[in-house]
Amino acid sequence: MPERLLDPTEAKRFEALVLPHLDAAWRLARWLTRNEADAEDLVQEAYVRAWRFFSSLRGDDAKPWLMRIVRNCWFSRARTEAARGKHTSLEEAETEVETMLQSDAPDGAERRLIRLEDTALVRRALDGLPDEYREVLVLREVEDMAYRDLAEATGVPIGTVMSRLSRARKLLGERVKRLSVEAVDAAR
Repeated sequence: MPERLLDPTEAKRFEALVLPHLDAAWRLARWLTRNEADAEDLVQEAYVRAWRFFSSLRGDDAKPWLMRIVRNCWFSRARTEAARGKHTSLEEAETEVETMLQSDAPDGAERRLIRLEDTALVRRALDGLPDEYREVLVLREVEDMAYRDLAEATGVPIGTVMSRLSRARKLLGERVKRLSVEAVDAAR
């Protein structure tokens, strides 16, 4: 399919309304794909679709519209590829820890390492949640989207969004607690 050309007014509107949400799109894609390279590819695909279908945006709030495109791209990809279940490689994690340990004062490095461990624990817990729970948690807690915008982005009623968030928070808390206990037991 040839690339859709926007007139200059549409192109400026696209830049003003959609491009500011690039970071949010990447964060959602990162949580959905669980892999940085796949997230970059997914965001690129989503932005191409957003460009192609920009005329379907109603109003000036592009964030929920774009998040829905990212989500739909991911679901399409997940159905056709084995892109799900990929995690950051062990080498990447080791490099990140080593970099943190080498920087600043020893006590600062220790605090950052503890924070990194806590972050990794929450990330593992979040990664283990079913997709529909993980996505609403990321959109609400990381992207700070309103319930109405979440409903629009996910294509479900606001009541479903609220119940998914409640269930997701409960499951996340249970998983964090369980993973913490497992980590303590493993350290003994």
